[in-house]
Amino acid sequence: MDEGKKRIAERVTINKEFESFDAFIQEYVTNISASGVFIKSTSVLPVGTRVNLRFTVIMDDIETIEGIGEVVRVEKDPPGMGVVFRELSAYSKDLIEKLLTHRSTL
Repeated sequence: MDEGKKRIAERVTINKEFESFDAFIQEYVTNISASGVFIKSTSVLPVGTRVNLRFTVIMDDIETIEGIGEVVRVEKDPPGMGVVFRELSAYSKDLIEKLLTHRSTL
């Protein structure tokens, strides 16, 4: 197996759908920025784990943020993990910017 396929096989996929942007923030993601996200979870992954991220959020339309992240910290209170974005498409970066702008107006 070549190195590229090995890395993909070792990634864990985090895939979640939300009925609204507010549900996305309140239920699952407590802190999102342009560089990463804190994911609330009692099933955390070890620091250094690469993850495939896929968040589907209903804004005006159904939008999907996709990319690759890496777990950089694990917390017990609240339980969860900090994930840094390693690769995001330009479209996903734009969506995150829209989400951050929307959140700041709430």
